Amino acid sequence: MTDKYIQAEKDYVKGMKYKDIAEKYGVSLNTVKSWKKRYGWTREKGAHKEKSVHTKNKRGAPVGNINAKGNKGGAAPKGNQNAVTHGFFSKYLPQESLDILEEIQEHSPVDMLWDQIMIQYAAIIRAQKIMFVESKDEMIKEIKKTKSDIGENYETNEEEWEFQFAWDRQATFLNAQSRAMSELRSLIKQFNELAHEDDERRLKLEQMQLNIDKTKAKIKEITNESNQDDRTIIINNEDEMRRILNERNQDNRPD
Repeated sequence: MTDKYIQAEKDYVKGMKYKDIAEKYGVSLNTVKSWKKRYGWTREKGAHKEKSVHTKNKRGAPVGNINAKGNKGGAAPKGNQNAVTHGFFSKYLPQESLDILEEIQEHSPVDMLWDQIMIQYAAIIRAQKIMFVESKDEMIKEIKKTKSDIGENYETNEEEWEFQFAWDRQATFLNAQSRAMSELRSLIKQFNELAHEDDERRLKLEQMQLNIDKTKAKIKEITNESNQDDRTIIINNEDEMRRILNERNQDNRPD
């Protein structure tokens, strides 16, 4: 039997609405939308769309009707709320933002939550690459402050450096990751509360949740080990810097 999503795509290309496709194939509306995203359904401009047939009525209001009282024609009466939303946006938002709004008109709250989950998860993975520490001896130094003093017969320059050791970077990263993980867990919880039971994206989230729990446990373990030595040191003397580095190396050597 041909997969449902293949037949559903043919109906979509012909112009059938999401709701009608869902009813025809016995799936949820969100499942149909996920099919569209996953398999890249596209509908050519001008594709036929099913329209409701309405009986053509004689123009004009019945005799004695006062609904349009005070309206001179050509526009809605003062206070009418027609197209307020789009009119408001077009007045204050740039065209690029309006195009995005047009694209997401068919997005349900569940779809928006799913997008946020994917964005947050991608940010977490990217942060791991940015903050990767190659070894415990890795160190980053940056000039924090410079000071110059010029006189008639002398000139002095003083520089203050900030040194960030491997554990400093790792601790900062772990704290940020922990907050990001908590936010992701919250988004997943909201999605599961709103999504239909048959939504296939739930299975992906179950696997993602397992990975999050595993990573969070690892972060907690590493954080406990690094809490004793997670400080940033600011010094302006090279001899002092060498002394601190030697102390760090001796502390990290196995007994």
